[in-house]
Amino acid sequence: TTCAFRLLRHWTCLYFVIFEGPVSCEPDNHDPAVFLLWHHHAACWLVLIGYLLDLADGAVARQLDACSALGAKLDDFADFTTFGIATSLLLRTSGLLDNILCVCYVLSVFTRLCFFTSGIPFMYRGLPCIYSAAILASASLLSGENLPMLRVIAVFMILFMISQTFYPHDRVLESQAWKKAVYAGGIVMLFCSSFPPACVYYLLWSVSYILFPTSLWSSKV
Repeated sequence: TTCAFRLLRHWTCLYFVIFEGPVSCEPDNHDPAVFLLWHHHAACWLVLIGYLLDLADGAVARQLDACSALGAKLDDFADFTTFGIATSLLLRTSGLLDNILCVCYVLSVFTRLCFFTSGIPFMYRGLPCIYSAAILASASLLSGENLPMLRVIAVFMILFMISQTFYPHDRVLESQAWKKAVYAGGIVMLFCSSFPPACVYYLLWSVSYILFPTSLWSSKV
């Protein structure tokens, strides 16, 4: 079951690549601009779905006592593809500097996942990449893919991910009732709301984790 969750996150990444990949603007496309915009919205939506799945898969694994070495490897692989490779495509243009920024973003996610173990139980070192991905996806939707703003946000997210700051493990579904309510609200906003309120919800959720990691999101709170 948990492996299925992680594979589903990986497939969301592949669909993201398809959605964000080159789109043919053939004459039979009635409005290529609208078509491209829909593809971009769908791609960002998949990142937010991956965000929810990432918060759920660990809780499901522990609840079913199904933790395994394979599951841990799949989790890191799904994180890297969904929140690293796929999210970096939001910054992709034909410009050299934007492509360099994409590479830097992917490398920062890779570094964060591979080398930034804190050695402290229930603590991360460096911002977990799911939050940087959610912020970029939400900001991209809210701003109408404003690239100058996304570049600035991406640089800050890279700095947060490779920083030495400690962040608590985000076991939202195994914590207080209000955190479970926040997660449930994320599901409702994603599937039952128009995209501006949903994006604001995920943006506030992720930014609050950066600003108040211990005082608000620690498992002891």
